Amino acid sequence: MASALSSSAVQASFEALEKQRELINTCTLLWKELSDHFTSLEKGLDNKSESLKTKRRFLEVRTKRALDTLRRREDSIDSSVNVAISAVEKRRRASIEVVESDQGSDAADLAEKLKALCAKMDSSGFLDLVLSKRKETDLLRLEVPLALEKCVDPARFVVDAMCVIFPVDKREVKTPNDVAWACVLVLESLEPVVSDPELGSARPLVPRSMRNKARAMANAWKEGLETRGGVEGSKPADAHAFLQLVVTFGIVSREEKGLYRKIVVSFSRRRQMPKLALAVGLEDEMDDIIEELIAKGQHVDAVNFAYEAGLQDKYPPVPLLKSYLDESMKSSTFVADNHGQTGSNTCRKEQSAVRAAIKCIEDHKLEAEFPMDDLQRRLESLEKAKPDKKKSSASSTTSSGGCTSTCTNATNSTATSAPPNKRTRANHGGPMPPAKAGRLTNNAYVGPNFVRSPSHVPYQVSAPAPHYHAVYGSRSPQAIRDPYTYPTDEVAAAGIAMSYASHPMSYPAYGGYNNGMPGYGFHQAYYR
Repeated sequence: MASALSSSAVQASFEALEKQRELINTCTLLWKELSDHFTSLEKGLDNKSESLKTKRRFLEVRTKRALDTLRRREDSIDSSVNVAISAVEKRRRASIEVVESDQGSDAADLAEKLKALCAKMDSSGFLDLVLSKRKETDLLRLEVPLALEKCVDPARFVVDAMCVIFPVDKREVKTPNDVAWACVLVLESLEPVVSDPELGSARPLVPRSMRNKARAMANAWKEGLETRGGVEGSKPADAHAFLQLVVTFGIVSREEKGLYRKIVVSFSRRRQMPKLALAVGLEDEMDDIIEELIAKGQHVDAVNFAYEAGLQDKYPPVPLLKSYLDESMKSSTFVADNHGQTGSNTCRKEQSAVRAAIKCIEDHKLEAEFPMDDLQRRLESLEKAKPDKKKSSASSTTSSGGCTSTCTNATNSTATSAPPNKRTRANHGGPMPPAKAGRLTNNAYVGPNFVRSPSHVPYQVSAPAPHYHAVYGSRSPQAIRDPYTYPTDEVAAAGIAMSYASHPMSYPAYGGYNNGMPGYGFHQAYYR
């Protein structure tokens, strides 16, 4: 009895110990989970704290830079005002001298004409002169900045000239050519003229009234985007002029960075776009822009943007250019005997790609890393391919024409000869019906009107059927190569017009053939 009680007590003790062990294990697991959770929270807080510290340091650097810029601007106000006043006085005296001397603009060269017009503040005459010198843009880029320095108020002068043609051409007599290039050229020339002597182009010396007028012009261009189908539907020169207007007059808006970025990416092929991208505040997005250009296959533009942003180490130019040339060669590959328009287009595209790569290498001084000998030889071979292709195409046409003529003469030796611009029927003589007769309808048979020949005699059924394959050679459609069946007497008696060996002038005008009757079908390709 005592042993049974003792064994039951021991069993109860073991059960109690087992429950305690399970409880301890559960507490241990909970503690581990809580410890891991608090450890992750601590790491997350440390990371966020480090990120906040980094942002704080960045903001401190930016704030210090902005304060230094403001301090420099404040210190340079007096000197800038003195420089501006002296420049205005100098320009005033120069304009008075020009007006008094009344220089003959017709006899003066381009530089003197531009300076005289700027000194007189004749914006209308200045614009007309610039537009008339479209083929002398290189000379204009050199002379216009020097001429704008003669203006008493260069900003007003440029705004008065631009508002006539941008964003809409308001002249009474409009030219069919694009005029936005003149806006770009004049705005680029104005930028160094109105730059601050101390801070440069970071602070353009533009009156507030002219800044507001420039902003109104920019807003008018943006409002017209919807009617033009967005940025993609705008002309490249117009979009370029908009960005240059924003930069030159210092009216960049942070809220419109999305629009600026879209313009830069859409028209990245223009030479000034990398510089304008930095000027409108897209320096933080240059990595994304370069990646997007590479994804679109515009490797040359990506190289230009990388050099402008100082990212050429991150985006090496030589591998990008090699990849660009490889892709262009793959896309321009075509069959050797393909002398059609597709081959010409692809050849021209590869020529453009090779020229763009050569220009990029020359601009960025990459000759040591990427020798251009192979590119020059490839360009020469592509240029020689065009005349060779034309010669082979002409010889092919001549040989095919000679073969057709030989086949025709061999088969139709008894047919009546006709002038070169006439086509004759096989074995019957007389000219072919007008070529327009087969184009009056989209069906295989032509119109229902018939004209009975004056000397009509019905054909006999036993007459041999000619084969058009022997007359027209292998160039005729399959429907024409097969022989056709002559009509029976009953069908011929219905008055179907036929062609006979009589003088062509005795025929009345052809009104069409076959009214859908069996056994006498002319395919419309026969007349082509």
